[in-house]
Amino acid sequence: MPTVAILLCTYNGARFLPTQLSSFADQTFANWHLFVSDDGSTDETLSILSRKRFKLGKADVVIRDGPRRGFVRNFLSLACDCSISSDYFAYADQDDIWEPDKLSRAITWLDTMPPAHPAMYCSRSQLIDDDDRPCGFSPLFRRKPSFRNALVQSIAGGNTIVFNKAARQLLVDCGSDVDVPLHDWWTYLLITAAGGSVHYDPRPSVRYRGHSSNVVGTNVGWRSRLRRLQMLRSGQFQHWSALNIAALERFRMHMTPENRFLFELFCESRKRGFFGRQFGFLRAGVYRQTLLGNMGLAVAVWAKRI
Repeated sequence: MPTVAILLCTYNGARFLPTQLSSFADQTFANWHLFVSDDGSTDETLSILSRKRFKLGKADVVIRDGPRRGFVRNFLSLACDCSISSDYFAYADQDDIWEPDKLSRAITWLDTMPPAHPAMYCSRSQLIDDDDRPCGFSPLFRRKPSFRNALVQSIAGGNTIVFNKAARQLLVDCGSDVDVPLHDWWTYLLITAAGGSVHYDPRPSVRYRGHSSNVVGTNVGWRSRLRRLQMLRSGQFQHWSALNIAALERFRMHMTPENRFLFELFCESRKRGFFGRQFGFLRAGVYRQTLLGNMGLAVAVWAKRI
């Protein structure tokens, strides 16, 4: 039976952490091991982890100090740690609830991939409030995951992502010190750039808790759309794109020839004048998953905010 390393990052998560840990224990796929990186919690997080360590019934529950440089660096410090050996790796947030078949569904698909082929499973999320009550779903994406999509959009939360050893090696090759906006987006970028496979499951595998303490929002509703519009106007998306491009420069040798050409065209098009920029992005064929998303992308290209 394959093994799964659950990569859990925590920071002052005492309120919801016990429920998340219980959802690990309830997985129908039982051959998992838990690795926790705590980024300096001052609440009861570490006490809860220490108590639950024995109740989880796992031989490997490793708790360590995080780098204390933000949640992205914390996750990448676990993903790139070669002392953590496993067949598959799953990102985990501290305040969600996993569906009981989350790991089994992911592994059923990942097992169809050749071991040397980078592969990633991800899914839609069900949204819940502080009292575990359902309050909607994350957007449903229907277009094929690809590098053309990854250059301008992250399609799934890291809390849904499970990836294989070949994908993990791509993260290791780039290192945990890359300056990128989101670890889940970075994982999607690397796997698709290298010609790997990504499976987006329309059935939610995680109950995602939307609350004021979350670093990343739900990405649903008009309030979220207005926030993204403000990020577009302020140049936030352009800044994130620049960070991803700078980080991908060290990854050129791993890209397929087609994706290397696409990456170079994308980078060049961002620098061109108005008409050259429109033509360059049209030729690159980058896209987002929804009609509204593509309308926003067109505005970003027009306004030179990408």
